[in-house]
Amino acid sequence: MYESRYTRPISLKKFYRRVFNHFVVSIMLILVSLFLGMLGYHFFENLSWIDSFINASMILGGMGPLENPQTDEGKIFAGIYALYSGLVFLVAVGVIFAPVFHRMFHLFHWKEEK
Repeated sequence: MYESRYTRPISLKKFYRRVFNHFVVSIMLILVSLFLGMLGYHFFENLSWIDSFINASMILGGMGPLENPQTDEGKIFAGIYALYSGLVFLVAVGVIFAPVFHRMFHLFHWKEEK
């Protein structure tokens, strides 16, 4: 997927396309995670879809839920989802910045064949 140190760095147009593609992958990961959180709150806590959305998005955004879980299943789900959400945030940021760091290191270490 990425070029080796012996190949010429890709053009800026291709680089911007790569960054965009990584951004789309991150957004998809966040949307899937949000949907899983909505499902959990809807079925474990019997919240409406709107309330499930706000609780899942608040946890995914690192703010914490608006409503405290009432059932044991909901409490377990909320704890697991909070841990998962912290990891998703780190992974999403890593996926977005991976092509930027790769290009930076590639430009430092690129060895042109002579």
